[in-house]
Amino acid sequence: MSKFATAAARAAALAAAFAGAVLTAGHASAEPAKPTIVLVHGAFADSSSWNGVTKILQKDGYTVVAAANPLRSVTADAAYVADIVGAIEGPVVLVGHSYGGQVISTAANGQENVKSLVYVAAFASEEGEAVAELAAKFPGGTLGGALAAPVKLKDGGVDLSIDQTKFHQQFAQDVDAADAALMAAAQRPITEGALTEKSGKPAWKTVPSYFIYGTGDRNVPAKALGFMAERAGSKHTVVIDDASHVVMVSQPKAVAALIEEAAR
Repeated sequence: MSKFATAAARAAALAAAFAGAVLTAGHASAEPAKPTIVLVHGAFADSSSWNGVTKILQKDGYTVVAAANPLRSVTADAAYVADIVGAIEGPVVLVGHSYGGQVISTAANGQENVKSLVYVAAFASEEGEAVAELAAKFPGGTLGGALAAPVKLKDGGVDLSIDQTKFHQQFAQDVDAADAALMAAAQRPITEGALTEKSGKPAWKTVPSYFIYGTGDRNVPAKALGFMAERAGSKHTVVIDDASHVVMVSQPKAVAALIEEAAR
């Protein structure tokens, strides 16, 4: 083979390799981006309660936003979360814990990029229902007896929190005692008005929903959570034996797995 033929063969091989690389890159760029996961904590918790779940999701390539839920009112809290969702490009999976479930149910309305809703021991209120009403719908909850003295606010409302000496057994009995003590000290109070505010039209009627909760929940009876999951037409409901109200803290792998299922 002449030098010219050899050079021509090499050039052809390089051109083919380049074309293959371009096609491969084009195929990769055509793959849909993973949804952003927005996590919304509930009453008596804060965004750090999602740390275990966040660590798993980030390792698996998801972008995560753990929102600081103000816990002032359903309307205001939902508007805040809706602003976060609206600023995100691409699909979003909204995840709510406890009262955060009512917040995401409202925040997702009108948000075309919300792909699915995940309720983690969370309220999926019907229109006209309040969290406090749903919590009392079935027997078994013991939150009322674990609350600290309410804090009066200048606007005439009150803030509610859990007595730190009762926090571990009431809220997080399956979490290490030392960790539960830190959670108790860092808990975010919620206004009584937020718990009694009636829900508007819930997004779970039009957006696919997923539920996970534990049978050991002492804040919201498991029967109430099961009732809401069935009513919402949950695509997949995971029930963990003896898990507490903070199932995302005690069972982060199970919660992350359900979120990733909802993301797919």
